[in-house]
Amino acid sequence: MTDVEDVEPFGDLARLDKIIHEPARLALVTVLSVRDGADFTFLAGAANLSRGNLSAHLGTLEDAGIIAVTKQFAGKRPQTWVVLTEHGRKAVHDYWDRMGAWRDQLDTAARNRLTD
Repeated sequence: MTDVEDVEPFGDLARLDKIIHEPARLALVTVLSVRDGADFTFLAGAANLSRGNLSAHLGTLEDAGIIAVTKQFAGKRPQTWVVLTEHGRKAVHDYWDRMGAWRDQLDTAARNRLTD
């Protein structure tokens, strides 16, 4: 294997969506990708984030067009509801596709090294 072949899979890692790749945001969008949406309290628990951290990460994702946030009332209590946008669903799907392809490349490279 040439030096270029050794390095190429790592270039794909550098091209990952950095907005989604951050661990807390990755947890949030992954949860949202398997649901129709979630409220603020559920997401804070699911991602193990404080309310302030969750709010900051949701702001970043919303600014990037990955999620949509709506605020409403459930009875007299305010409720923040979060959903992935269509752009967000595609971005999450593309992220996991790229990670899977990268893992497959590395697995193949590792197997080839064992047989060399």
